Amino acid sequence: MPTLYIVATPIGNLEDISLRALRTLREVKLIAAEDTRRTRRLLDRYDIRTPMTSYFEHNKLTKLQNILERLSTEDVALVSEAGMPGISDPGYELIVAAAIRDIPVVPVPGPSAVTTALAVSGLPTDRFTCIGFLPGRAPARRRALESVVGESGTIIALEAPHRLAAALEDILMTLGDRRIAVCRELTKLHEEVFRGTVSGAIEHFRAPRGEFTLVIEGKGSGDRPQMTEAVAERLRRMSLGGTRAREAIAVVAGETGLPRKELYQAWLRLDRAWDQEKDTVHKSGRS
Repeated sequence: MPTLYIVATPIGNLEDISLRALRTLREVKLIAAEDTRRTRRLLDRYDIRTPMTSYFEHNKLTKLQNILERLSTEDVALVSEAGMPGISDPGYELIVAAAIRDIPVVPVPGPSAVTTALAVSGLPTDRFTCIGFLPGRAPARRRALESVVGESGTIIALEAPHRLAAALEDILMTLGDRRIAVCRELTKLHEEVFRGTVSGAIEHFRAPRGEFTLVIEGKGSGDRPQMTEAVAERLRRMSLGGTRAREAIAVVAGETGLPRKELYQAWLRLDRAWDQEKDTVHKSGRS
């Protein structure tokens, strides 16, 4: 019976492809690929001539029926740009549609950035939550992070280089200065694993390049939210924007879990610092 094969491909090093995956890609009649150019490099490396069709985020619904029609008579392999299809990659809709039609869906397991990063992170591996790619916009990103504030297991997120700095700042403000492993370009030539704290990662990655997987420490029973420079900056921006102390403190307490009393004391310290700054500017203007 025609089968849909879900085939994991290397996340970097092309030697990580399995023998079973290579055989499957040779034997199917069609490969549905998220990135045909990247998949072509893999196929050329192993002299595989199977025809391909593109299947990515922006055409996955229009291509769905065509692929299902092919599956009525022949085997098809689904591959993503890298790693296991359907895990933070296109594939979910096709897999569900095939299963509804009683088309066999067979996994061909292999590399995954999520489990690879977790394995080398140095953080607990017995329980973890993957929240996929963090949203690009700050408010949505903070809401996604707030949803796992109380998660006791290790947290894994994916991030693009141009958003890494903002993401780390939001992690610091929302989750606190937890332990983190920032995994860059896993299995590639410039592979790097930074292990330390969130604040340390912010200092380390000044000009980030490559693909990033973030492995963040979960909330332990003894964890306590910490007052950080990022939280103080949040209060400062709210004050400059005209937000009143009570409202600002309520909002930031909800975001961070910090006690309102501690936030109020921080607000008073900032108020005094701002007043001194204004006095200095006023006196220099008179002189």
